[in-house]
Amino acid sequence: MKATTVDVSTGFHALSDPLRLRVLDLLRSQELCVCELCEKLEINQSKLSFHLKTLKEANLVRTRQEGRWIYYSLNLSEFLALEEYLSEYRRLSMLISARQCK
Repeated sequence: MKATTVDVSTGFHALSDPLRLRVLDLLRSQELCVCELCEKLEINQSKLSFHLKTLKEANLVRTRQEGRWIYYSLNLSEFLALEEYLSEYRRLSMLISARQCK
């Protein structure tokens, strides 16, 4: 699935904040509920909710509700789409380097 310009822009915007990057780092190894994220990040839920909303709108995280708790996990397919977008630049860079060496 190729990412659209809007998807890429939204994804990179979501990745542009240090707190959101910390959230993603925590979610690398396991699914976590909001209360666990708040505890590990030492921030209040209202501040975290804003950042989680941004990550969710960018499709970088998935949610699952269990009772009154919402659990967050990474949406790895969206990271793959962003990686594929960037890989085009790596490919172009290699082509340009090869031309300059001739």
